[in-house]
Amino acid sequence: MDWPHDPDGEEGSEGRRKYGHAVLAKKVDDEDFPITAEWYVEQFGDHPVRLDSEQVVSVRDIFEGVDEEEFADFVEFHRAVGRAMRANDLWFYEGSETFA
Repeated sequence: MDWPHDPDGEEGSEGRRKYGHAVLAKKVDDEDFPITAEWYVEQFGDHPVRLDSEQVVSVRDIFEGVDEEEFADFVEFHRAVGRAMRANDLWFYEGSETFA
């Protein structure tokens, strides 16, 4: 897939320092909320998200598993995205199942 920017560049995972959920979370700030999943995907859907050292997927791919339509705040957003990533095998951290 042709990405709108390098997944390891300054707009992506910052030289591979940020992976998965951290890449998604840094696209919005507390003052952006409430937001909808539809808005988030419209804004960032084609952006790359590095999941691990070998795999990159789009924001849209991750949000296919998000059930919630709206997020009142940053915490709701984090929880919903984390659940979707774990449920769809897009979360590769040891112990992540304890947060389900």
